Amino acid sequence: MKYPSVWLQGASLGERIACELRLQIIRGMQTPGTVLSENQIAADFGTSRSPVREALKVLSGEGLLRLERMGAIVIGMTPADMEELFDVRMLIEHFVVQRFVHRDNAGLVTTLNRMIDKMEVALKHRDVVEFSLHDFTFHEALVLEAGHTRILHTWNGMRQLILTVMLAATEQRFAANIEESQVTIHNHRTFANALNKGSAQELSEFIENHYRDTRNAVNDSVLSPYRKSLF
Repeated sequence: MKYPSVWLQGASLGERIACELRLQIIRGMQTPGTVLSENQIAADFGTSRSPVREALKVLSGEGLLRLERMGAIVIGMTPADMEELFDVRMLIEHFVVQRFVHRDNAGLVTTLNRMIDKMEVALKHRDVVEFSLHDFTFHEALVLEAGHTRILHTWNGMRQLILTVMLAATEQRFAANIEESQVTIHNHRTFANALNKGSAQELSEFIENHYRDTRNAVNDSVLSPYRKSLF
């Protein structure tokens, strides 16, 4: 799978290259230790080295590679890196859902349920791209609704990495055990309904259970190419 072109509207060439390379790294197509050449990437994408440098700098900032002269070395997503990504996501969502307690969440719940409806349609048609996107926007809607500038800034710094991990994990899940995605939909619907009740304990329990299940799914899929590269 290539990075979905529909997700690249308005992106610069450097951002487009970064998105494609990020997906290759997350999927294990570019394994840890691989040397990436600026000249080769520029030739592959039919461009100059300037947007390639922009892309490599972005991926270096995400910890996916280490910059070298005229290129980079792939680091990839280690199990520890993935755990840390989930830790930060869980901390963010734990925080933002507390802002929804004892308030009217009817509008947000309606929005979330529409996203879940779209996830169901995507699952029916086995559309990995649409399912991943609506799963991601579900979680992003919570962060946006919280209205916390610094939390949003932190989220935006990880946004592309989170989206790409979700895309890769969904692709693997659809191929290996698509029924698990129905559980994902059920869990999202349960959470949306819990927002109507405004129970801090119930919302916190959902976040913890959801991320525990998601960690297990990602560990079984996205991290498998990395583990193989160690042996």
